[in-house]
Amino acid sequence: MSMKERIQQKAGELFRRYGIRSVTMDEIASQLGISKKTIYQFYADKDALVKDIFKSITDHNKEKCIEIRSNSENAIHEQYLASDSAQEIFNNMNTSLLFDLNRFHPNVFADFEKFKKQFLFNIIKENIVRGIKEGLFRKDIDVNIITWLKLEMISGVLHNEEVVTGKTKPYQFENEMKDFFLHGLCTEKGLSFISKYKQQRQKRSA
Repeated sequence: MSMKERIQQKAGELFRRYGIRSVTMDEIASQLGISKKTIYQFYADKDALVKDIFKSITDHNKEKCIEIRSNSENAIHEQYLASDSAQEIFNNMNTSLLFDLNRFHPNVFADFEKFKKQFLFNIIKENIVRGIKEGLFRKDIDVNIITWLKLEMISGVLHNEEVVTGKTKPYQFENEMKDFFLHGLCTEKGLSFISKYKQQRQKRSA
C-alpha cells in the first residue's frame, strides 16, 4: 500500500469514527507515525483529503450496488441486501459525518448530493422497474415519483435530527423506512417475499 493510500485509509477510519470536524491533520499524522508535512506532500489541505476519501467511498458504493443487484434473487431481495449493506455502513459511521461534510466541506457535499441524485436515483428506479416486471411491485404507480420518494426517505435517515444527535440509531430508521416503502409498493405476490426475507433474518439473529 502506498503512503497516499495509507493516509486516505487512516483518515477515512478516523472520520467515520469521530466525524470530520474533530479529526485534525496532526492526529492523522500521529496515528500513522509520520509528520504532518508528509501528508501535505499528497494533499494541499484537509478539504482535498476529504474530497479524495469521499470519492473512494462513492466509487465503492457504486460497485457494491451493482454487486447487490447481480447477486439478488429479485427486486425485493435486492432491497433487503441493500438494507443489510446500509446497516453495516451505519454501524461504522459517526452520525455527525454528513453534517460536518455539509457545513465545513460544501464542495465535497455537493459531489455527494450529485452521486445521490444521479447514481442512486437510477439504481432505485431500475429496482422498481425490475419489481414491476417480476410482478412484485404494483403497476399503477408513477415510477419517477416513487423513486424520488425513496431517495428523499434515504436523505431523511442521513439528516434526521434524532439520528444526528444519537437519540435514534440510523438502522432503526432504515428498517422502518424499508418496511413502510415495500408494503406500499408490493403486490400480494411481493408481500409473500417480504415475509420470506423477514423470516430469514429472524433466524439469523436468533
